[in-house]
Amino acid sequence: MTWSRREFLVAGAAAGGGLLISCRLGRRDTGLAAGTFAPNAWIRVGRDGAVTLVMSQVEMGQGTYTSMPMLLAEELEVGLDQVTLEAAPPDNALYSNPALGFQATGGSTSVRTMWVPLRQAGATARAMLVAAAAKEWGVDPASCRAGHGVVYHDASRRQLAYGELADKAATLPVPKKVALKDPKDWKLIGTSAKRLDSPAKVNGTAKFGIDTVLPGMRIATVAACPVFGGTLAGVDESKAMAVKGVSKVVRLDNAVAVVGEHMWAAKQGLAALDIKWNDGPHAALTTADVVKQLETASAGPGTVARKDGDVAAAMASATTKLEAIYEAPFLAHATMEPANCTVHVRADGCDVWVGTQVATRAQQTAAKVTGLSTDKVKVHNHLIGGGFGRRLEVDYFTQAVEIAKQVDGPVKVIWSREEDIQHDMYRPYYYDRIAAGLDAGGKPVAWSHRIAGASIINRWAEKSLRAARAVGLQALITTIKGIDLDAVDGAIHPPYDFPSMLVEYVRVEPPGIPTAFWRGVGATHNVFVVESFIDELAAAARQDPVAYRQALLGKSPRARAVLELAAARAGWGEPLPAGRGRGISVQNVFGSYVAQVAEVEVSGSDVRVTRVVAAVDCGTQVNPDGIVAQMQSGIIFGASAALYGEITLKNGRVQQSNFGDYRVLRINESPAIEVHLVRNTEAPGGMGEPGTAAVMPAIANAVFAATGKRVRKLPISTALAG
Repeated sequence: MTWSRREFLVAGAAAGGGLLISCRLGRRDTGLAAGTFAPNAWIRVGRDGAVTLVMSQVEMGQGTYTSMPMLLAEELEVGLDQVTLEAAPPDNALYSNPALGFQATGGSTSVRTMWVPLRQAGATARAMLVAAAAKEWGVDPASCRAGHGVVYHDASRRQLAYGELADKAATLPVPKKVALKDPKDWKLIGTSAKRLDSPAKVNGTAKFGIDTVLPGMRIATVAACPVFGGTLAGVDESKAMAVKGVSKVVRLDNAVAVVGEHMWAAKQGLAALDIKWNDGPHAALTTADVVKQLETASAGPGTVARKDGDVAAAMASATTKLEAIYEAPFLAHATMEPANCTVHVRADGCDVWVGTQVATRAQQTAAKVTGLSTDKVKVHNHLIGGGFGRRLEVDYFTQAVEIAKQVDGPVKVIWSREEDIQHDMYRPYYYDRIAAGLDAGGKPVAWSHRIAGASIINRWAEKSLRAARAVGLQALITTIKGIDLDAVDGAIHPPYDFPSMLVEYVRVEPPGIPTAFWRGVGATHNVFVVESFIDELAAAARQDPVAYRQALLGKSPRARAVLELAAARAGWGEPLPAGRGRGISVQNVFGSYVAQVAEVEVSGSDVRVTRVVAAVDCGTQVNPDGIVAQMQSGIIFGASAALYGEITLKNGRVQQSNFGDYRVLRINESPAIEVHLVRNTEAPGGMGEPGTAAVMPAIANAVFAATGKRVRKLPISTALAG
């Protein structure tokens, strides 16, 4: 896609008494006049001086409700305490994410896509407010300055607050071009700001989707067929209806819900149901069946995702050849706030209260299920208690609306943790064949990587090719041609210099198992494979893993810099006691460079990660404290998956159900984490997901350093036990 960083501002207008700035950016549409773009974000300055940012990016723990206001406030010359946020309503025309083509939060895109637009919107508003003050005083705008929501004329010692200028500013023409502040003059960007959403989350006043309370609201909880693709055969509801507080049993094609006056009644009623299921065509499916399907499919050639040089010839002339098979399992999202959705369906409209990463998809889904037009569906988006890609999907949302259609009044549908995990949409199972040829000095002269797994983007795009073309979303169009850019992310652009390189993708859809984006998406498995295999090459060459990588990073100085910083801060090369080891990884994904060193202690099949040292180059830093927090959370998330994360199937059923058998790191198991940031003036990269991907191979490589056992199949606990 071709983007302009300048041509995106359009006329402001007076609305409700104040200054309304529309910030427009997106794909150039040849059907519109030159310089006209689709709107993306709206900023209001009221007569009371309050600045409201109507935010299209949702807050699910990644800090956008702090970093986004920082961008605006920096150029608008207001304090963070003067900015309030409102969740944007569903509207692809106004709030489309330019990186994704529709209104969505995901892919570590928030800062990257809003970095320029929000600053320019703030600068434009500031310029108009200064011009309004200058006109009021009859002076040159250049003789005025703005600071903390006030315009000053130092020569005459006059000043006017933004609120006093809002109406007058709204009548002025919008400047076609405004200058952004020189980085040396930044007051907010690059400083560590306290999270604006933290106080409400600490004192309990923050409202997540699950906190929705409405007059006359009932609670419903759900049991779906334990086998994907199965249906409801029958249900005896007599015992459930005898439970005090139960008001209704709702039957769906593949599920049944119990509606009650409160959660306890609904839960007890659900437990009392006598349900009979038709397991359907996947009743005998096992994990082994899925692996066999992937193994068979990956034996043949795939669609070429990248090809450099003649890999076959280079491999034939190599002194040493290595090959390996890597496997990464299905993974659940296991969000801390279980799936929930409150819906009130009426004849003339539908209201939905939910935390979602895709507000417009939610609105469109509700409209489709109810038969209403989208303008009759109102989505009230809330804070999200962990998204991780789960709330990019609308499967649970669809079910909630179907239930609400059969309930008189608002109903909050809550899925239990067990129901959520066993009916999730999972990170795909991947099966990778990888090989390399080394010269006499141990340097790779050929690199071959074939990836087999489901295509999440294809599922999204197959019925939307026309829409993808309409918004210029090349990533989606490409998947129609056989390449899923998510599935090969982290594989087609490694930081290393390989003279001959071939990456292929084989699309394999597991029978009946729904797959979806998961925090770090394709990079979580590809970085594990690439960085683990690079370690194998270093071992075969009898070279130190850090030194081996350094020699391959001549064309990627940013990757080499974070590698060397992480190694130095971790004390790479210093001796460790027996049973302990260090492993390293380096990556370039989501526009950010990250290296991690993990230290582990291994006793039999028990692996304890004692320390992780990370070096991060994400370009220009907006909120350094937020970057550190995202790395810390990503490391915990990724380490949990590397050590324990695994969804398995038996008789068509997911075997895991809660944190007892789908483990995450406990507080006493969490490693000491150090995060070291590299400062530069490069464009910002994403930080919501890189930490998750980088830590997995670092841990696996540390296990090899401690034990001599190579981990090629995750999770590590299962691999070592086997």
